[in-house]
Amino acid sequence: MALHFAEEEYAARLARLTAKMQEERLDALLLFAQESMYWLTGYDTFGYCFFQTLVVKKDGEMVLLTRSADLRQARHTSNIERIEIWVDRVNADPAMDLKNLLSELDLLGCRIGVEYDTHGMTGKTARLLDNQLSTFGELVDASLLVSRLRLVKSPAEIAYVEKAASLADAALDAALPLIRPGGSEADILAAMQGAIFAGGGDYPANEFIIGSGADALLCRYKAGRRTLDANDQLTLEWAGVSAHYHAAMMRTIVIGEPSNRHRELYSACREAIQAIEMVLRPGNTFGTVFDVHARIMDERGLARHRLNACGYSLGARFSPSWMEHQMFHVGNPQEIEPDMSLFVHMIIMDSDSGTAMTLGQTYLTTTDTPRPLSRYGLDFISA
Repeated sequence: MALHFAEEEYAARLARLTAKMQEERLDALLLFAQESMYWLTGYDTFGYCFFQTLVVKKDGEMVLLTRSADLRQARHTSNIERIEIWVDRVNADPAMDLKNLLSELDLLGCRIGVEYDTHGMTGKTARLLDNQLSTFGELVDASLLVSRLRLVKSPAEIAYVEKAASLADAALDAALPLIRPGGSEADILAAMQGAIFAGGGDYPANEFIIGSGADALLCRYKAGRRTLDANDQLTLEWAGVSAHYHAAMMRTIVIGEPSNRHRELYSACREAIQAIEMVLRPGNTFGTVFDVHARIMDERGLARHRLNACGYSLGARFSPSWMEHQMFHVGNPQEIEPDMSLFVHMIIMDSDSGTAMTLGQTYLTTTDTPRPLSRYGLDFISA
């Protein structure tokens, strides 16, 4: 088996999960999020684009229901002992196979948690599931149960997070010599991803963001490449990745002479992140972090140009997003605890002047001062 953690760690995770299930009065849990399955068992695949679920009973028994293409994948990458296959066929209804499995597991009439809020649960899957199980037992939305357990990282997980952070720095090391007038976005992107692969890293759970000129104001990936002008701006958001654990970074780099607006927006970004470092500690909440961001941006007259979130939890994630459920947005009551890996980003997009400025890095929380995981710090970068 190609497991990234010791069996004792997986056993401890299962014990935490079943204890939480007992607390929530769940007889069983249907995991559809690939990151939940990976965290609990090591199971590593992109087969969640099809119907697939890991059944976890409150006594710790687990059964994976998947397709034949993932049978060997599960055997090789996980500690799951029992694997059942639903057969691809015309008008297949794998939810019926699931119902039969749950009946065999003596779960008829029981209280069953379901991970609905995940990319592994399509609308079609949800309809099939509800159609087959709505009268089978009591279905409960348990989308955040494992997600919350994954927030605090173990020492072994932190080692992967730190490796991911070093790979993120290596990616920026590779990019900087290429960021110059006449430089190619394609070459920059290839160098960044290549540095992560060369360092033993993995694919990220979503595409790196790269955009220059007017596209520097975008905070999503889009197809198409551009050559940098003598006076330009380049926005990058990327992540180092190790064993699927992510450490993200974000920068807007100015080519040529920075404008006064660039410097003004950078000053706001840096002030906000430094203020957030003072509250990114136990005793505060994710909502507190956002409030600090919003206050500083709004006091500087940047309310129209900021976003409604300023970061999120990171961990082992699968496509299409490396973002966890827990985000820094208004009113989020999630408490900050030690050993969380949290990405803080400032994104200011001034469409009036066409000026972009971003600044972001990943932190590991402690009992006191958060520890930034990048060696680059928060300095302004120009080329």
